Amino acid sequence: MTNPRGRGNVEWWGTCASGFGCHGPCDSKKAQAPILNDPTYPIQHIRRGEKLTIEWNRFNHPGGFVRLAMVPFEKSDEWASFNAALHSKFTCYETNCGPDDPNDSFFGVMNGAGNGICSTTFTVPQDLPDGKATLQWIWYGGGVYYGQADAGFGEYYTCADYVVQGGQDLVPGGSLGDLRVWQGGDASNPGADVCKYWSSNRIGDCSFGEQRPPNPKPDDLLSQSLEPCAKSRPSVGKAAEFEPNGGSWRLRKR
Repeated sequence: MTNPRGRGNVEWWGTCASGFGCHGPCDSKKAQAPILNDPTYPIQHIRRGEKLTIEWNRFNHPGGFVRLAMVPFEKSDEWASFNAALHSKFTCYETNCGPDDPNDSFFGVMNGAGNGICSTTFTVPQDLPDGKATLQWIWYGGGVYYGQADAGFGEYYTCADYVVQGGQDLVPGGSLGDLRVWQGGDASNPGADVCKYWSSNRIGDCSFGEQRPPNPKPDDLLSQSLEPCAKSRPSVGKAAEFEPNGGSWRLRKR
């Protein structure tokens, strides 16, 4: 995530990937968040009902989903809080972006290189009280791991912290019901209500559970990670929460 500025990971070389042993829900714990520790951190004040623009680099990888969810800052170390957020957004990773050369099919159709800016919007929930709040960004279901066209990535996590101040009238938590939003249509499926993805369309399937971090071996680049999550051809569909059967883990794990 490039906009807004993420917390930044202090343990995993600036990234927070499940394949490297980072299990989220954010790239750093709240105690390490720069909004608390860095006087130069550009604090952003937002309002309930405000539409935020969220951006991230495609980083030469196709496919997958992004989920955005926002909770009070004090709950940002809790997976359960983000997962329970009834005002969250699910969209394609390749939203408003794609490969530089659509005709480059070396890794498959529309799977070529390109590091353009992907983007979507997120509306600040009306049941979020004034004070510090945290936006979580997750990428899951991405593909072409280390040049392997049939290999899917594990999950990546980052968070950004804001200060909520005013806006729409505050309502009790959950009083507006389930406001989860789905937005389909990516570079491979323009105008459609689906995304291309590898491995799984469900958060948590590619988190690598409680496995320990990888054990790197000399001259073995792939040993630095627990990935790939699974090997299979890409699929097309919605995030599991929006599929009629709740989605499924259809692919064989490693």
